[in-house]
Amino acid sequence: GQIFEAFNLAALFKAPCLFTCENNHYGMGTSDVRAAANPNYYTRGDAVPGIKMDGMNVLAVRAFYKSCDRLDEAGNGPVVAEVETYRYYGHSMSDPGTSYRTRDEVQEVRKTKDPITQLKSFILEGELATAAEIKDLETECRQVVDEGVEFARASPELEVHEMFNTIYTDMDGVRI
Repeated sequence: GQIFEAFNLAALFKAPCLFTCENNHYGMGTSDVRAAANPNYYTRGDAVPGIKMDGMNVLAVRAFYKSCDRLDEAGNGPVVAEVETYRYYGHSMSDPGTSYRTRDEVQEVRKTKDPITQLKSFILEGELATAAEIKDLETECRQVVDEGVEFARASPELEVHEMFNTIYTDMDGVRI
């Protein structure tokens, strides 16, 4: 439907679009290989080239998206990126995520592929920071998040007329 229309128009006009498919391999509790005739989503753009990457590798994702600047400048048009990830929890409150995968599977992914753990290892192995510096940064990040949560909980709810402020803009940057 609409996504294929978008791919087609972007390809026709060589629009510098980047379409990203975050693939955690499950739609609710159904594995992608059981639900899709072609689970290689990066190939489904037809006339739009695609790439598949390990979304659990922070450096690989960063390198790809940085390279997209050059793609835009070259005028080659759109690209489809399939970013393989892993969902540690169920899809929603009605999906605890425990009926179609084991706790051992989830723990194995956390242990071997977690992006934050991998990045910490890259930083330590490259001697870009010490373990103590990383610990201090984690503490600082938790404090910022906790302050943000506290601020949000203490703030009044938005009025209905404010709900969509700053979401849509025209080309001059004026709110619509």
